[in-house]
Amino acid sequence: MNQNVIGVAVVGTGFGQKVHIPAFQSHPLTQVVAVYNRDLEKAKVIAKSHDIPHACNTIADIVALPEVEAVSISTPPFLHYEMAKAVLQSGKHLLLEKPTALNVTEAKELYRLAKQAGVSAALDFEFRFVPGWQFFAELLSDDYVGSKRLIRIDWLGSSRADALRPWNWYSRQDQGGGALGSLGSHIFDYIYWLFGPVRRLSAHFSTAIPQRLDPATDKLRPVDSDDTCLVMLELADGTPCQVSISAVIHAPRTHWMEVYGDRGTLILGSENQKDYIYGFHVWGSKTGKPLTQIEIPNRLIFPRNYGDGRISALVRVVDSWLVGIHKGEAILPSLREGVYSQLLMDCCHRSNVTSKWVDVPALEGFL
Repeated sequence: MNQNVIGVAVVGTGFGQKVHIPAFQSHPLTQVVAVYNRDLEKAKVIAKSHDIPHACNTIADIVALPEVEAVSISTPPFLHYEMAKAVLQSGKHLLLEKPTALNVTEAKELYRLAKQAGVSAALDFEFRFVPGWQFFAELLSDDYVGSKRLIRIDWLGSSRADALRPWNWYSRQDQGGGALGSLGSHIFDYIYWLFGPVRRLSAHFSTAIPQRLDPATDKLRPVDSDDTCLVMLELADGTPCQVSISAVIHAPRTHWMEVYGDRGTLILGSENQKDYIYGFHVWGSKTGKPLTQIEIPNRLIFPRNYGDGRISALVRVVDSWLVGIHKGEAILPSLREGVYSQLLMDCCHRSNVTSKWVDVPALEGFL
């Protein structure tokens, strides 16, 4: 193996098989050397089908392999903390799917462990690496809209709209299920990236489908996780931000952001129902002028498109992660950003329960 090629173990074989394995196998500086599934026979089948040398059914076995220098974790959220903790304590580099953990206490502990171990720990907040989003960030930095007056964000999908979709961990709040963890974790990261910290927020959750059929028992089981979230935020600079999230509606506009300022308007949006990475366009207008589409520069376009846009974005996340691994440099997004996203989610849960606005502590003091 080339000395610059990092041996990676993939933990989690749902999203891991669809996105992580193909991303790592296509990257010139990573090689998938092991795969984890709690069922060893399944792990062996997956390893064989992807030409991966090692199959394991415990994290201890994964981190004990000398070929494994780094581990990606894409399991359900309730497994993140213990798995990531074991990886960090073994001194391996970590790439973690969002949401970071079940609560901000767990997220802070992982951040502390990563710093203590001196490893590179990244979060897969992939919107930071999508061409349309990168261009949108550049336009905001160039003061296209001027002083911000209102931000509106909609992420409206139908992944849970079918009432016949079976009950699983996603239906359980205590296992990290729900639209806030799935979609809101991304939103809170890119709000912080694009606009800065949040001063306070107010959130309301609802569950449109309160029961689903558990295939293991063939009985209906209650759903206590959210499938729609409405969040109002006041940014640290005073800008109001309105967020609507749903996983149970068929909307013509799936993911949309509108930023209104005293000098202009910027809009970023996608109507792609099948792939939440591909299909973003940018529109803008100066005050009093018509809204027009602004072409995304070729320098930002993915050099290679995959059948699944999430692979294209993850390859860029891996590029950043490798800089941290090879050069020991601070990377974005890291577990620090994961802590902040988790903090905002925890504040939303508190607001939903109390029906009150919740003040958000500053990240610097909180860590």
